[in-house]
Amino acid sequence: MKAVFIVAQRGYQDLEYSIPKKILEQAGIEVVTASKSGGTCIGKLGGMIKESVSLADIKTENYDLVVFIGGPGAVEYQHDSQAHHLAQEAFSKYKWLAAICIAPTILAYAGVLKGRKATVWNGDGRQSSLLSSQGAKYTGDKVTVDGKIITANGPEAAEEFAKTLIKLLK
Repeated sequence: MKAVFIVAQRGYQDLEYSIPKKILEQAGIEVVTASKSGGTCIGKLGGMIKESVSLADIKTENYDLVVFIGGPGAVEYQHDSQAHHLAQEAFSKYKWLAAICIAPTILAYAGVLKGRKATVWNGDGRQSSLLSSQGAKYTGDKVTVDGKIITANGPEAAEEFAKTLIKLLK
């Protein structure tokens, strides 16, 4: 089993990355990290990921799971054509597709949440409306599963998110 975690170059949410990565790896799932241009990524809380591949180099057929990690930097992918292509390709190839925190907005803008239940970080009160405006049914839950799409609402849901991913992948 192999997963790719997509993070922002700057401002990914450290806990939403590190907790699921550790839990998935402990379950025997290989985790590859990707970002817009590869190289060093800096977390919101100061974490650093030194090695990653670029979005352009990801081939979804090589992965069982594609995960978009949240954090303030994740908004850079909301209107990114490569990020949208990856989400759409994972969805159309019936791969597991997941997003946490504000990252479900990336899936919404990519068009893969239309008619589906999803959750998102909604601390500013605007993200649930964004999901709804893109055709998603906002649940407000910590973790929501709809078909092969899993969404979670933030760092406090990171462990439950990871355990849900493992349960579904196995």
